Amino acid sequence: MGRLQFSHFFEMAVRWGDLDALGHVNNVQLIRYLESGRVAYCSDVLGIDFAKQLKAGWILADLQVTFLNQLHYPATIQVATRITSMGNSSAQLDATVFHNNTDQRILDSKGVFVWFDYEDQKSATIPETVRRAIVDHEQTK
Repeated sequence: MGRLQFSHFFEMAVRWGDLDALGHVNNVQLIRYLESGRVAYCSDVLGIDFAKQLKAGWILADLQVTFLNQLHYPATIQVATRITSMGNSSAQLDATVFHNNTDQRILDSKGVFVWFDYEDQKSATIPETVRRAIVDHEQTK
């Protein structure tokens, strides 16, 4: 997955505390970077306000990660996120972590987002406003 396939990027610095005993960023931290990218996508593209108690929203149902390169401190990364397809209540979410504004990929991931009704504790239909915001955003790439 290359940079041109994405239109949403979230930049962050690698922290010293993200390293493991071998001196590279721990794989658990890399998963947290993906989470930061997903949250930024939801906030920036869909206008979701995580400071409020949500009655419905996305939950991550599945996540697959392919680790491609090690990452060391100091570094800046960009988490690139996109939604590639949507069903009635779910969407496929692809992400890549790029190193220091280059095309070097640290990892690629594919996940499944499910629109979830927190009050009824079950999946729900993706609202039309959310669906439209995703389509509008992803068509701009």
